[in-house]
Amino acid sequence: MKNKFQQLYRDNVQRPTPSVVGLRNEASAIIYLYDLIDPLWGISAKDIIAALDAAKGIPVVNLHINSPGGDVFESRAIMAAMQRFEGKIVAHIDSLAASAATSIALAASEVVISQGAFFMIHNASAMVWGDKTTMRETADLLEKIEGSIIGDYTGKTGKPVQQIMDWMDAETWFTADEAIANGFCDRLADTAKAKNTWNLSAFSKAPQDLLQPPADPPAPADPKSPEPVHNHSMTNANANRLALINSL
Repeated sequence: MKNKFQQLYRDNVQRPTPSVVGLRNEASAIIYLYDLIDPLWGISAKDIIAALDAAKGIPVVNLHINSPGGDVFESRAIMAAMQRFEGKIVAHIDSLAASAATSIALAASEVVISQGAFFMIHNASAMVWGDKTTMRETADLLEKIEGSIIGDYTGKTGKPVQQIMDWMDAETWFTADEAIANGFCDRLADTAKAKNTWNLSAFSKAPQDLLQPPADPPAPADPKSPEPVHNHSMTNANANRLALINSL
């Protein structure tokens, strides 16, 4: 079985060194989730948790997202940290929120999406090796994981479960306008049109426009007199952990 996460990592291995940079003033903080979601090969839950801890006491955190997704368990930990944060979190989909990144976006109080950005949902998948019993057990686990993800989507959109399941089965890519119309996002960002920065050939139904050579990454916002609160450093973890089961 082809592992989409591994292909995404391989196809984008030359991407800029990932970083989570929290910038703050008295009124707000900015955190960037501009990478794969993974403790080994991207941004981890620990990175986002540290950034949120550094923003403690600030009323508004703006979480900027440009991610093709990753480890579903890391994403659930990030969501839990967001829900514990005492202030308001606004998710800004600057270019792409796909797979596990979508649930993170929906954990925010408000979801803002840039024109030209995409929001993609699909079924959970995993790489598995073993006999028929192991494969059936893995399929059952994937269905449980999908149940949690479906709950994220129905809770935000109010759409019927079957409609969400159909969209996930089809690997559905929503444009910014479609994501707003279907209730995944709340409003358009007042920014320039977004450009894709990822090689997305790992996905079978990515829009043709997104399969062109990726553009340079969008420049992060530059608030006045920012104070850095957290820099990302790659964490080490057991490569055989349950992260082998991910939402890609």
